[in-house]
Amino acid sequence: MNFTTIEGGICAPQGFSAAGIHCGIRHNHAKPDLALIKADVRCAGAACYTTNKVYGAPITVDREHLADGYAQAILVNSGNANTCAPGGVELARETCRLAAQALGVGEADVLPASTGVIGQAMTIAPFASGIPACAAQLAHSPEGSLNAAFAIMTTDTHPKQVAVEFTLGGKTCRMGAIAKGSGMIHPNMATMLLFITTDAAMEPAVLQKALSSVVPATFNQISVDGDTSTNDTVLLLASGLAGNTPVAADSEDYVTFVAALTQVAETLCRELAGDGEGATKLLECIVTGAPTLQVARDVSKSVIHSTLFKAAMFGEDANWGRVLCAIGYTPGDFSIDKTSVRLKSAAGEVLVCENAAHHIFSEEEAAKILQESEIQILVDLGCGDAMAKAWGCDLTYDYVKINGDYRT
Repeated sequence: MNFTTIEGGICAPQGFSAAGIHCGIRHNHAKPDLALIKADVRCAGAACYTTNKVYGAPITVDREHLADGYAQAILVNSGNANTCAPGGVELARETCRLAAQALGVGEADVLPASTGVIGQAMTIAPFASGIPACAAQLAHSPEGSLNAAFAIMTTDTHPKQVAVEFTLGGKTCRMGAIAKGSGMIHPNMATMLLFITTDAAMEPAVLQKALSSVVPATFNQISVDGDTSTNDTVLLLASGLAGNTPVAADSEDYVTFVAALTQVAETLCRELAGDGEGATKLLECIVTGAPTLQVARDVSKSVIHSTLFKAAMFGEDANWGRVLCAIGYTPGDFSIDKTSVRLKSAAGEVLVCENAAHHIFSEEEAAKILQESEIQILVDLGCGDAMAKAWGCDLTYDYVKINGDYRT
């Protein structure tokens, strides 16, 4: 299924407003650092979080507040991760209290999130003045979504948002999202901060099932640098204001909803991977002919995670041996004997490997293909029917520069 893309980001669905401002967490006053997303009504909620054993204080509070399956607001700061920081959990709870007062919602209906430097202390002062100021700027508009998208950025080079329209039970529904993520991306849920809104009517358990089913094939298939962040969070709120009958888990409407969520997720996966720190190229590895879905996913991710291959893509070098090497060290029981590899972009397509061996090709033609900003690596294992995708980026000098002085 393909759904119509619309404007408005997280404010496209009925009942959602957003804002983003600078409140003083960042020293650079030109960079906004506080975002609010508010629903007009209590929403069904779902979430997925990082699997890192070290995780941010906001995740602890999120889990507490979302235990009943409902929420009404999301509060996000950039510039400080509130991870391994003194008094971090209490500070996260206090920010929720301040947001609840400013928004007129229940304290337990506020979900906090943070991104930025790990291990630095935070104070409540910027939130105490910033939350009311941000709440005063909430808008049910594309500008509200865009301002929030700017406010959650760290090393991102541009804001990331998307919205789509679809039909459930004869009712027009919408779904919107914003995301941030550029470095420290190697998910095992998730890869970033990502917030999704929809006006579809969904019960919390069904909403969580849908999100949990989409994550493995999308957000868990991105890798920029191999580091699973401490604060990775995906939150999904459903207002129900579209007026459809609540979606049952075994219905055609559920299939449609999951397809819409998948389209939103894949769009943002490409955005996040393509904006990896220092990146010049988006890499998409599509694996077909795998014996199982797990093998297909593992192989595709292994290829785009290979440091040597990522460096070759930066150098526009069709070094297909690095692809085959990454396939070979992927865990799983499968044969590589029939493996073929093609490199593809807007400039054309070239077969560089066949039956796990060299295939004669033009280096000049391959170099032209690799000059493009988006490269597909098409791998056919030739030993099954399963397929999967993964997204990454090239490895450049600038990645080291950015992370060499990240705290400054």
